[in-house]
Amino acid sequence: MEFKENQAIYLQIANRFFENILQKKWDSGDKIPSIRDMAVEFEVNPNTTMRTFNYLQDKGIIYNKRGIGYFLADDGFEKTIAIKKEQFLEEDLPVFFKSMQLLGIKLDDLKAYVQQKPELNV
Repeated sequence: MEFKENQAIYLQIANRFFENILQKKWDSGDKIPSIRDMAVEFEVNPNTTMRTFNYLQDKGIIYNKRGIGYFLADDGFEKTIAIKKEQFLEEDLPVFFKSMQLLGIKLDDLKAYVQQKPELNV
């Protein structure tokens, strides 16, 4: 995995977890890969992956069954949506609107563009 320099690695790994949850690769109650397995997959120190797991556990996304492993919480999907919506609204959207302003793109321009692209129509 290629990491960006402008965000902590453990948060970038958490975002990958969020993607898996939102894509329904993991359902409520599913066992997720171990800290060591994830460290190998992401090619990071297990301590970094542990930090990711602690972050997700603090957010209520995953929980630990001692001696068994980590599992996706029953409301992990809903909590993930709430976290990602907040991130989008507070981090991504202001940058998007700033770019629109700098480029002179109006909301009507954006609407017309989206209407021309059925795959973007939301």
